[in-house]
Amino acid sequence: MEREKALELVKRQLTDHRYEHTLGVVDTAVKLAEHYNADKKKAEIAAIFHDYAKFRPKEEMRQIVRDNQMPLDLLEFGTELLHAPVGAYLVEREVGIYDQEILNAIRYHTTGRPGMNLLEKIIFIADYIEPGRRFPGVEEVRQLAFENLDKACTQALKNTMQFLMRQNQLIYPLTVDTYNDFISTIKKREET
Repeated sequence: MEREKALELVKRQLTDHRYEHTLGVVDTAVKLAEHYNADKKKAEIAAIFHDYAKFRPKEEMRQIVRDNQMPLDLLEFGTELLHAPVGAYLVEREVGIYDQEILNAIRYHTTGRPGMNLLEKIIFIADYIEPGRRFPGVEEVRQLAFENLDKACTQALKNTMQFLMRQNQLIYPLTVDTYNDFISTIKKREET
């Protein structure tokens, strides 16, 4: 799919603010893909569609989770996580993108998952560090993103979990598993 057509489809789904965020994620994802020799086109498309379902009605997203064999525990953690797996589902059905690598990058851009591939890491981090983001810790992750992608993902996960803990919010178990997987991977690399 061509960039302009994809952006046109996404713009109809988002607020102006979220569309600007999406453009920042796209630019960041393409830069990261270039830096890490990843597929730039896949990074661009995954970044364009990463928030496709962000503003779908909450009950519609809950119903899609229930009806399509998605992990039902998602429903126990508020609605903020729903747009990623629901977005992957809708991008496949409404937009006609069937590339599983792109769909997984969309699906896991909020929670992560153990064993993330390069494209998934790029979209996860691009969403976290895009230029419009302003919060404590983002600058450190921006710097790490172009030095060591695994360490950047680890720090982003750590920051997110610490924020959720300060807010007395639940942390989705897959996010904790993802953090643990990164820590284990990094330690193994450092030992060799």
